[in-house]
Amino acid sequence: RTRTHTHTTSRCYHVCFILQEYLSKVVEQDFIRLPFHEAIAVLEKSGEKFQFVPRVDSNLKAEHEKFLVKHCGGTPVFVTDFPAAVKPFYSRENQDERNTVAAVDMLVSGMGELAGGSLREERLEVLEPRLQKLGMAEQYDWYLDLRRFGSVPHGGFGVGFERLVAHILRMHSVYDVTPFPRGLGDCVL
Repeated sequence: RTRTHTHTTSRCYHVCFILQEYLSKVVEQDFIRLPFHEAIAVLEKSGEKFQFVPRVDSNLKAEHEKFLVKHCGGTPVFVTDFPAAVKPFYSRENQDERNTVAAVDMLVSGMGELAGGSLREERLEVLEPRLQKLGMAEQYDWYLDLRRFGSVPHGGFGVGFERLVAHILRMHSVYDVTPFPRGLGDCVL
């Protein structure tokens, strides 16, 4: 073995140990579930001066997400039941008095949103009027056909890979973990 190989292997074990220790702490925590309207109430009552005023008719901004995680003691927070107006048309309606959808964002310390997802609207009788109201029924007729000819309850989610890596490595910017170099003048169009 070369000296470089031994040094690299030693560093790798050290990083893996730190990573395992950190992830064990995260997994052992009780995650917090917070409906969107309650999250807005926490933000409004906080007395914090945000650049963007938290409102029930707009989505959470990064500053709001980071504040909520800090407010909850650094524990991952799942914000649920978003207003239908701030999520995509295909999110499943909860059919409640607040006009919310079955959507969720996972917020983590230092990063804000790490993952997001929703149940998908499988009911044609709910989806068709929504698309007509948005003026998108003709453009998304093919999507309505997917429901017209049969569907099942289902959902989907997404995790930002760079955000996940940045969170695990405790980096403050996704640019620090992007798997290719970035620099001024590197991208020539």
